[in-house]
Amino acid sequence: MGGASSRNQEGETSDCLENQTVESSNSSFFTEEELKKLKSDYETGGVEMVKTVLQQKVTELDKTELNVAVTGETGAGKSSFINAMRGLQVNDEGAAEVDNIETTKEPAGYKHPNLPNVCFWDLPGIGTIKFPANKYLKEMKFKKYDFFIIISHCRFKENDTKLAKEIKRLGKNFYFVRSKIDNDLDSKRRGGGQFNEEEELVKIRKDCVSKLQEAGIPTPSVFLISNLDLHLYDFSLLNKALEGDLPCIKKSVYILALPNLNSDIVEKKRKELKKRVWMLATLSSVIGAVPVPGVSLASDISILIGGIIHFRRCLGLNDSDLERLAKRAGKSVEDLKAVITTPLVGGEITPDVINRLAWGVAAVTISAIELALDIIPVVGSIFGAGSSFLMTYKLLNAVLHDLAENAQRVVTVAFRSENDPNQTSVQ
Repeated sequence: MGGASSRNQEGETSDCLENQTVESSNSSFFTEEELKKLKSDYETGGVEMVKTVLQQKVTELDKTELNVAVTGETGAGKSSFINAMRGLQVNDEGAAEVDNIETTKEPAGYKHPNLPNVCFWDLPGIGTIKFPANKYLKEMKFKKYDFFIIISHCRFKENDTKLAKEIKRLGKNFYFVRSKIDNDLDSKRRGGGQFNEEEELVKIRKDCVSKLQEAGIPTPSVFLISNLDLHLYDFSLLNKALEGDLPCIKKSVYILALPNLNSDIVEKKRKELKKRVWMLATLSSVIGAVPVPGVSLASDISILIGGIIHFRRCLGLNDSDLERLAKRAGKSVEDLKAVITTPLVGGEITPDVINRLAWGVAAVTISAIELALDIIPVVGSIFGAGSSFLMTYKLLNAVLHDLAENAQRVVTVAFRSENDPNQTSVQ
């Protein structure tokens, strides 16, 4: 009986490796070669053989840095963009200073409030006396950044195109962002006469693209955004472009760092986090394979607690996240918390919390079986490995689903229009 259970669980682990192979071209954490080796090692030596690789990959996920450079002329909206990307407003703790005079004298780094390995860099405007265009990238320590956002609040200037050409020559990606689009549209509306927002957006975008082409940028992509309302205009298109260009792990880090603006972003986060579940479950099964009574029980709970805390932080469900979101959306934090139905939000995640989720009963049952089978070390070890994997895998999946569903409800309430109470998402 124990052997059959073990074979079933090993099959689930192998299936997870197969699924990751299928997803390897779509932001998997592993290269195709790494996945083939993992699967081969697992089939020949079981979970022990893949333990070190998985532990290293989990550590890599937590420590991979993403450095985003944001540059443009004075008053272009660099600081506001950086704050918006981190879900902050100008008066929030840690926010970048916003002003219409050049406040950036040196590159200034602003870490993400939940993911400190993600940093947005506010660079001084190119072409100033201190930073002439021909020395700009060297002075800015070009190699540090994963990509560049070049921002303008009107037309892109000669220095912007010079910078783009140099960035391209040196092999990094850049993206033109036309900020303060809301101001342009408001000005048109107040001007009187017929006004069509979509037509005006097309006109602005075409004008930016044509001017950049005239300056020698053959196929520029220009994204129109409002720092005050990131969920509007071209922000989703900008994200799609960035995600498509980033390597797999950095892409995942970027997605998890996005502010929760709509249901699509929350769903993307859920998919990224789910890729971590099978790794944690496999590590749990390695620990469960240790033939020491009680070891797997304590370790499984520790893995669960760590996973829940990470999921909650990435999905923006900590109290500080909810307060910032409520402030940004112009809602009360009580309104957001009113739609949260899970006990996993709003307090410390402890073994007692896990027990209240009925983990305790299942874990004690498995632990008792492990103790009974320890008189036959081989059988006991195999069954422990299988049951630990299955238990952790299923519970973390259920927890992630629960937290993502609650994050979806929070986002819906935050950005639902008062004139459209049935609205379910913001595009």
